[in-house]
Amino acid sequence: MSNFEQFHCDFYQSNYTIDDQEEGYSSYGTSENLSARRKCQIGDQPPANAFVPSEMLLPSQSYTGQILQPTYSPNTLSHLSYTDGFDEEPPLLEELGINFEHIWQKTLTVLNPMKPADGSIMNETDLTGPLVFCLALGATLLLAGKVHFGYVYGVSAIGCLAIHALLNLMSISGVSHGCVASVLGYCLLPMVILSTSAVVFSLQGILGTLLALFIIGWCSLSASKIFTSALAMEGQQLLIAYPCALLYGLFALLAVF
Repeated sequence: MSNFEQFHCDFYQSNYTIDDQEEGYSSYGTSENLSARRKCQIGDQPPANAFVPSEMLLPSQSYTGQILQPTYSPNTLSHLSYTDGFDEEPPLLEELGINFEHIWQKTLTVLNPMKPADGSIMNETDLTGPLVFCLALGATLLLAGKVHFGYVYGVSAIGCLAIHALLNLMSISGVSHGCVASVLGYCLLPMVILSTSAVVFSLQGILGTLLALFIIGWCSLSASKIFTSALAMEGQQLLIAYPCALLYGLFALLAVF
């Protein structure tokens, strides 16, 4: 029996302890981690002949901002400067070509035929004032019981084409359709005064005829003055005033009769 117990002790007796087992596991785990890291590094590195973008070669930027405060890169700063540029843009009316100061200056030039015209302003293609004056002329004729909106726009279009052809033959530099329409439309303002007076009293008499002739001369004189200053046609004002007087005479006939 004693021999069996001695054999039993000798059979289970060993130098292997639990601490050695833990060290074996830990050394095995670290070796596996090192091998896995080496494999990841080898896998992340591109081949020698492969194309690598420049963004991948740059070192990664560490986050230097505070909590809930994003960091700014050159790209974000460029976007911010672009959005801030909207505040420096001109107003919408100025982009559309509607300048109230120029409209007021052109209106004063028409109302005062003796005032010298500014050629740089008068050469602009501004149709805001002409459209307003055409609507005002049609509206005042409507108040007098005359529905002549079609005649107003029809005569205006034909007159602009005729005056444009005539001015291109007489001037050296030439003129655009928009400039002709703008000048003729602004000079239509005295005709609005004639049509407004037709609402108050009848123009079919001596007083009405004299008033109509005065308004026709006023419109033609203002238009010819503006054309001569804008197109540098000194000495030809009377030649331009005559066809303009014929055109505005048609509008006077609409207002009187």
